[in-house]
Amino acid sequence: MDDMGYHEALALLDWQIELGADEAILDAPVDRFALEDAAPVVPVAAPATARPVQPAARPVEAAARADTVDAVAVARDAAAAARDLPSLRAAMEAFAHCPLSQTATRLVFADGDPAARVMIVGEAPGREEDQQGKPCVGQAGQLLDRMLAAIGLGRTATDPAQGVYITNMLPWRPPQDREPTPEELAIMGPFVRRHIELAAPDILVLMGNHACQGLTGKMGITRLRGQWTEVMDRPAIPMFHPAHLLRKPHEKAKAWEDLLSLKARLRKM
Repeated sequence: MDDMGYHEALALLDWQIELGADEAILDAPVDRFALEDAAPVVPVAAPATARPVQPAARPVEAAARADTVDAVAVARDAAAAARDLPSLRAAMEAFAHCPLSQTATRLVFADGDPAARVMIVGEAPGREEDQQGKPCVGQAGQLLDRMLAAIGLGRTATDPAQGVYITNMLPWRPPQDREPTPEELAIMGPFVRRHIELAAPDILVLMGNHACQGLTGKMGITRLRGQWTEVMDRPAIPMFHPAHLLRKPHEKAKAWEDLLSLKARLRKM
């Protein structure tokens, strides 16, 4: 490919992105065809005087010697020690027991007004969020902003009565935007709950299946949406995630019903 021109290389890169390749794994390309011609590695026999190989440890013995750190307990202690939102963010930045922190570009903490009456808890950052360090800034986030504006709310509002505060169950982007696992939700759950305690909103919006799973232990957003519940002594309403509405536009009528329910609840409080 040494004689490939600029435009040909750019077209090839665009094609790779369309196929879903959005990250470079190695620093240099690997010629797989050349690897086929490489000489096979021949194992060298151990000398006759070599010490006998010890039998492999049994699974129980290996597990007993393995690191037994309880990541959820560590997260719970770190979250409880945070006395304000900046210290909570610092604790999450320093937390080393969630593998997602090793694959994401940056931590995505929150956006909007921490003093807002409404706090939205989403699922996990995507590519745009990972790049910008803010939740809900991609196409789904733009739809969310339009949805909120329709009932007089917005993340940039100067009045907390019209503002919203947005965070996610996971602060780091899962590789290839896969769904969060139950283990990841459990590990980061204490930080989310402490986040809610420190922000002290009047109402919670659980946006998507994994927000419901992480904060109520229930799944099935189609069944749960629009039904008010209580989370941490606060009224909470599950709603479709905007990404779901982009895939299924016919569900927007139900989302509008939920927005009107949120608006009515705010007026009563």
